[in-house]
Amino acid sequence: MEEQQIEHAETPRGRAFLWGGIGLGLLLVLVLFTNGLGLWGRGGGAPDKPLLVHRNGKIFVPEDSALRQRLVVAPAQEQPLGAMLVLPGIVESDPGRTAAVLPPLGGRVVELKVTLGERVQRGQALLVIDAPDLAQASDDDAKAADAMSLTSKALARQEDQFKIGAAAQKDLDQSRSDHNQAVSEYTRTQARLKALGVAPGDGSRTHLLTVRAPFAGSVTALSVATGNMINDPTQPVMTVADLSTVWVTALVAESDVGAVATNQAADVTLAAYPGRSWHGKVVSVSDVLESDSRRNKARIAFPNADYALKPNMFASVSLAGPAHSRVLVPSSALLMNNDRTTVFVATAPWTFERRIVEPQLEEGSSVAIRSGLKAGEQVVIKGGILLND
Repeated sequence: MEEQQIEHAETPRGRAFLWGGIGLGLLLVLVLFTNGLGLWGRGGGAPDKPLLVHRNGKIFVPEDSALRQRLVVAPAQEQPLGAMLVLPGIVESDPGRTAAVLPPLGGRVVELKVTLGERVQRGQALLVIDAPDLAQASDDDAKAADAMSLTSKALARQEDQFKIGAAAQKDLDQSRSDHNQAVSEYTRTQARLKALGVAPGDGSRTHLLTVRAPFAGSVTALSVATGNMINDPTQPVMTVADLSTVWVTALVAESDVGAVATNQAADVTLAAYPGRSWHGKVVSVSDVLESDSRRNKARIAFPNADYALKPNMFASVSLAGPAHSRVLVPSSALLMNNDRTTVFVATAPWTFERRIVEPQLEEGSSVAIRSGLKAGEQVVIKGGILLND
């Protein structure tokens, strides 16, 4: 079988299709690279119009800028605040009603008559000390009493002798001097016994010293036990505090010191008594800040007949102070710029300037501004990031 060879001859119609395809491709390439020969879109290579313009340190948004559709401007709001300052506080005993009990003499504790936290009455025995110095004071008093009695009799004899001319004036004067000295010594020993808590004039000689409560109150500190030796009478053995009236001490931050003064109304609440509050007035404000906490102390006195307020309880103190207002803006208005907080403020229609502000505190979606912004100023509250170039 013979192989047949077919030849394709070039025709005029085929050549026309070939050159037409080439021309159409060249035209398409030309249109793409010349932006449609200037027949649509921006023609002639005209420059793009800017979205914003910087003028004298401010930002202007042109009329045909797309940013105008994305920026939201609103005035900064002013919020009036009531005169209320909430401070942490602590319950304390009144220093004028708190006494450190000091034994007048050293010695051994032979009996402790109270326990820590016990309530005592004025003059109640707190502890008994075996004090050798008390025995010496009793002996001195007995000797002084005997000497006074002796000189009194001698003076009486000298006076009788002088009346009948049997005694000289100098002997009478000497008897009077001796008697006066004896009386003075006896008065001193009696005062000494009284200071030690021993009733003077009972003629007893004892070495047991009873220490008594200076006033009615509670034993809030105890540092001795039966059998202890007291070598330093200047060290307190216990503390008695009258808690029928206590102080609530409010700790005032340095920035709030100017808003606190005496006779200022105060309300106190404690976690221990939900729903209950105490009402009083500031009785004193310290003239010195605490060096460690940088806080000032304002004290409010409360009667405490039921002993509900216990020293060292934590409290919340609300103080009424002068009314003021603050500026609020939405948190979306704040922008961070080099570790500083800024906002954009409208100074003219569609003209903005960057303003550094100091936020005070955030409440929900709003932020209080301490400084840098006034109430009523127009602030970019949405879209400010588009100006933050």
